[in-house]
Amino acid sequence: MSADSAKVVEIINGTKIGMFTTVDESGALVSRPLAVQEVKDDGDLWFITDKDTSQVTQLARQGKVNVSFSSRSEWVSVSGTATVVQDMAKTKELWNQVVEAWFPDGPETPGVVLIHVESDSAEYWDSPGGTLATVISWVKSRVTGKRMEAGESHTTEL
Repeated sequence: MSADSAKVVEIINGTKIGMFTTVDESGALVSRPLAVQEVKDDGDLWFITDKDTSQVTQLARQGKVNVSFSSRSEWVSVSGTATVVQDMAKTKELWNQVVEAWFPDGPETPGVVLIHVESDSAEYWDSPGGTLATVISWVKSRVTGKRMEAGESHTTEL
């Protein structure tokens, strides 16, 4: 795994909730929060949801997605192709107490499906020192008239 891929996985694992963006029937982008259940070393993502959700309906028409994650000092945007998967073994593997809050009848709950995102690329931003360092950099920029230094940004193929 490359250093960039490792950084993407680290940010996602540290955040857990991503804004999952799909394309609706009119072509508009629609985002909603989803908790990632697993992120693979290659950047692929696994989610658990209900088959009757808007994201599942939209994925049946158009599988291209973007999932973005953010913390106080790090952000990542993952682009890829999502598919809806019905796999009881994988569902049980990913099952946890957080998911059970949404589906109290367990992994056999009717309608439970997985979403697998095969990640193509990711762009991440890392602002060492977090919000305070960003504010200090902004103030320094305003005082000196020089461009703000906000950390590093990388794009990586996954």
